[in-house]
Amino acid sequence: MSFDFKNLKNEKGENLSPVLPENVKNFLIDIDGTICDDVPNEEPERMSIVEPYPDALEICNKWYDEGHVITFFTSRTEEHREITEEWLNRHGFKYHGLLVGKPRGGNYHWIDNHLVKATRFKGKFTDLVTVNALIEVFES
Repeated sequence: MSFDFKNLKNEKGENLSPVLPENVKNFLIDIDGTICDDVPNEEPERMSIVEPYPDALEICNKWYDEGHVITFFTSRTEEHREITEEWLNRHGFKYHGLLVGKPRGGNYHWIDNHLVKATRFKGKFTDLVTVNALIEVFES
């Protein structure tokens, strides 16, 4: 699937990295502990037999069908890519990409020049809602 990116230029007329339209979200979704039970890299034999969370499958595929970008981002390593892709496909997950090698251990703090929205998974996939929350930002 291709996307119509907005092509941007800076004040000097130089090209900037393209961005998706505002109505298209670029979802980066963890696998272990988020769309299925947590399976550590040290137990790869469980990666092929773990069952997906039904609500995760439903919502992820809904977002895909709505035209959003779905990329799974996991701490599984490159050696787990094939078993992970097979598992995603066998269970019917629709997605655009798989990024392996996410740092392990949690406590992520993402710094980017693009807008980043983070949602911590707490046991159930649903449609997203807007709430006010405190966040850490760079001092201006």
